[in-house]
Amino acid sequence: MVNDRGQLYTMEGVAAGIIMLLTAYIVVSTTGVYTPGDTHIPDMQLEQLGSDVLAMMDTPDINGVESRLTELVREGKGDKLQEEFLHNCTIRAGDPDDNLHAQVFLSYRKSDGNVNTVDLSFPSDPGFTGRENAVRVTRWVQLNTNPPGIPDMEYPPRPRAVLVEVLLWRA
Repeated sequence: MVNDRGQLYTMEGVAAGIIMLLTAYIVVSTTGVYTPGDTHIPDMQLEQLGSDVLAMMDTPDINGVESRLTELVREGKGDKLQEEFLHNCTIRAGDPDDNLHAQVFLSYRKSDGNVNTVDLSFPSDPGFTGRENAVRVTRWVQLNTNPPGIPDMEYPPRPRAVLVEVLLWRA
């Protein structure tokens, strides 16, 4: 009663089992893959963090008083602005060991009509190469006086808007 039919069914069963195991392996292994399309998500989170911190610094504590961001820009204290910005980022992120770095820039219109950008602070990481994944967060600040030490802003003081830009990255 032994014939070739039993051998064929056995080979068919083994092949089907291998196909099912291979399919299960492929399905399980592809669910947790970090694709190149997901690389922008940490950058978006870092940009949102920086934007929230600038908005928080630009909100006055008391109605009718200028915000801390406006005060630091008006006084030309870029290093202090950088320090407070990074401190607030660390508080918001919830991790005191988070390795965040920043550099602050100020953009404004010169008396001849051109736009000028100046560094208000040095990079907080002296090893910054420019290849880090950095995000730029900005905030417009209204000033009623000219900040000290800013070239080409010597024309008559009047209310003006300047752009505060913060380059933010994790090292």
